[in-house]
Amino acid sequence: MNEPLLNSVKKKNCSTCGNSFDCGDNPNGDKCWCNDFPPLFLPSDVIDCFCPSCFKESCSAKIDEYVSTITTETAKESRAKDLPKKTKLIEGIDYYLENENYVFKKWYHLKRGYCCKNNCRHCPYNTDK
Repeated sequence: MNEPLLNSVKKKNCSTCGNSFDCGDNPNGDKCWCNDFPPLFLPSDVIDCFCPSCFKESCSAKIDEYVSTITTETAKESRAKDLPKKTKLIEGIDYYLENENYVFKKWYHLKRGYCCKNNCRHCPYNTDK
């Protein structure tokens, strides 16, 4: 007899705003939405799960704080390039839209780990700016 698939998705309330949201992996193999974000938080940083909106806001604030410490001289030593590679880009964290064009943020470039020589607006490696 086949075992029923256990749904690991739980209904939770955000520890920041109190809104209800789904948390966990789906039985069809899809990972929880939070796996799209960089692994920036230590278990001691968070009491419980955040909803997608609060998590994105917290993640963005933590990234902005880190990125503000990066200079052209320290960019190549950034640990961002060593994070697990993700294929999904997140608006507001990896890029923003300007006149329907993607503008990659400093964080995106740090994760890539090198300058692409396209004179990107937020390139942390470019010494010509």
